[in-house]
Amino acid sequence: MTDPMPGDLRDDETAERPADRPTGTPPEAVARRIFDASPGSTVVVNPAGAIVFANERASETLGLSRERLTGRAYDPSEWTIYHDDGTPVSEDQHPVTRALETGEPEYEFEHWIELPDGSERWLSTSAAPVLDEAGAVEYVVVSFEDVTALKRREKRLTSDHVRRLEFRADQSAVPPSLRVDGGETRVEVDSVVSLPDETAVQYMGTSDLSASDFVTAVEEVPHYLDARLLSSIEGYSRIEAHAESETVAQVFTLFGGRPREIIIAPDEVRFLGELPGDVDPRLAADGIRRFHPDVELVSEELVYSPHLLYDVVADALTDRQFAALDAAYFGGYFDTPRTSTGDELADRFGVTRQTFNQHLRKAQRTVFRHLFEKSGADAR
Repeated sequence: MTDPMPGDLRDDETAERPADRPTGTPPEAVARRIFDASPGSTVVVNPAGAIVFANERASETLGLSRERLTGRAYDPSEWTIYHDDGTPVSEDQHPVTRALETGEPEYEFEHWIELPDGSERWLSTSAAPVLDEAGAVEYVVVSFEDVTALKRREKRLTSDHVRRLEFRADQSAVPPSLRVDGGETRVEVDSVVSLPDETAVQYMGTSDLSASDFVTAVEEVPHYLDARLLSSIEGYSRIEAHAESETVAQVFTLFGGRPREIIIAPDEVRFLGELPGDVDPRLAADGIRRFHPDVELVSEELVYSPHLLYDVVADALTDRQFAALDAAYFGGYFDTPRTSTGDELADRFGVTRQTFNQHLRKAQRTVFRHLFEKSGADAR
């Protein structure tokens, strides 16, 4: 009989097998490879509290090499982890501690963790003990899942208020062609779509500038690579601007909000936008100060915001599906005649037309399903 192929999980019934290994159990080397290839983030902790094994996914999630993880203690003093309310997770509250002490598994313990690069993630952690023949805990297997995106969406869906904010800054940073002697120039921001290459496209419109002046003014802003006129109808012009770096409008989206309008007056520029009701507006102010150091919050209004189809659909779509739908809608793909073709949008995303269309069709199908099936079913 030929030897099994490397990695084959089937036992050769004629080969020698340790007496204590049941039929069908993969050899130790294969089991380790299976464990390492697991799509879930997993580490193994010994009774002394040290991490003795970590798979590749755990290394990626925690931002540490497996060499640096191995030997490190699970003890919260070694990590910056805390509850939703900002209080630190104590050692006796940690699921590994409970599993070591009780010999019982602990499931779905949610907590924030600060990674070595300073970023924060929300993890759902489960710990299951491995007992020896005497019933003592020999190891604890710890699995954890990055649920940051889900928690942020959950907060957005459960928040029933939004903050309408207005920030003011000196006009000195405004492009020369937008500086006005009298009156105001108002630019509405429809959407900001992040692209896979970490650039973004911003959709804006105004009736206070001619189409050519609008494109020229936006191209004068240093962080925009180019601007393309989408339409000019009855004096209202819409453009698509490609930004190579973060913009003021993006500051709102980073915190789950939406930019609304930019107003340029003779001696100032004002930025209007919305943030979820539970987000501190000082976070947005700090973000805008990277562009305008003298910015100040001049007005704030907390208003009721019912949970509409937008929130439900945004939660159901993947990031790429939502971005494709967002760009197609505000880019004029659904207009007649179209102001953006499928090829143009695909180029923005750096993908083929076929790939972009797949994202778009899946997004459309999700919207229609929630509109005609889920929402309709809930109403009946």
